[in-house]
Amino acid sequence: MLSDFFKAISILMGSESLFESSHSFIQEGKLFMQDGYTPIMEGITNLHNDIMFFIFVIVGFVVWMLFVTIYLFNVSSNERPSKVTHGTLIEVIWTVTPTLILLIIALPTFALLYSMDEGIEPEVTIKAIGHQWYWSYEYSDFYGNLDSNSTLTDTENSHVAFDSFMVNDADFDDWSQLRLLEVDNPLILPIDTHIRVLVTSADVLHSWAVPSLGVKMDAVPGRLNQLSLFINHTGTFYGQCSELCGTNHGFMPIKVLAVTRAQYLNWWFLVW
Repeated sequence: MLSDFFKAISILMGSESLFESSHSFIQEGKLFMQDGYTPIMEGITNLHNDIMFFIFVIVGFVVWMLFVTIYLFNVSSNERPSKVTHGTLIEVIWTVTPTLILLIIALPTFALLYSMDEGIEPEVTIKAIGHQWYWSYEYSDFYGNLDSNSTLTDTENSHVAFDSFMVNDADFDDWSQLRLLEVDNPLILPIDTHIRVLVTSADVLHSWAVPSLGVKMDAVPGRLNQLSLFINHTGTFYGQCSELCGTNHGFMPIKVLAVTRAQYLNWWFLVW
C-alpha cells in the first residue's frame, strides 16, 4: 500500500498543472514577508502593513519634534526661555491620541487573533508528529479496502502514515531543488477546504511552521495541539521546525503541496 502511496505522490508532483502553480519560499533579496496563501496569513500581512503606517507617522512626528527642539530651543535663538511648565491642552492631546491609536490597532488585532483560534468543523484532518529529526504524517479521514480479518482500528489498513525526511544535496534530481527545504515525501493538502492539523511530538519539543500559510504550532510530547488551515491557492509551500530540538534542528524541513480538490481525490484513488 505504501508503495502505491509514494507512486501516487510522484505522479502528482509530476503533473503539469502543479508546476504551473505558485511556489512560495524565501527568495534572495526579498525584504518583506512571504506571500500569504491563507486568509489568516493575508490578515497577518495586512495588519503588519497597517501598523507600519502608524509607526512611520509616529517616528516622523518624534523626529520632527526633536529637530524643532534642538534647532529652536537654544541660547542663540532664544536667550529668554519660556517658564511655562504645564499645558492642559497639550497634555490632553498627548494622552488621548496614543489611546486612540492603540484602540484602532487593537480592534483588527483582536479579530485576527479570534479567527486564528476559531475552530471550524474540518473536512480533512492531518496529524503531524515531530521526531528527532524528521516529521511523520498521518491521514485518517479515508479508510482503505479492509479484508475480513481487519478492523477500522487496524493502523496498517485504516489510514496512511509516512515519514518525511530532508533530501541531502547529493540526492537532488536537479539543482532547481531547494537546499535544506526539499523532502522525500511532502504533505499533500487540498485547497478551498477546511483542514485541521493535529500537532504532537514523539520525543522533544518541536514546532510545525509554514510562513506562507500563516501557521506555527508547537509539537509537545504527550499533548495534541491543533491548528486550522484554509489554503486558497495551489502551490508548493515550505517551512521548517521552529523550536530548538537538538543537533539536527535545522535539518527537518516541511514541504506542503497544495492541490485542487479533484487532484486530491484522484491521488487518494491512486493510493487505494
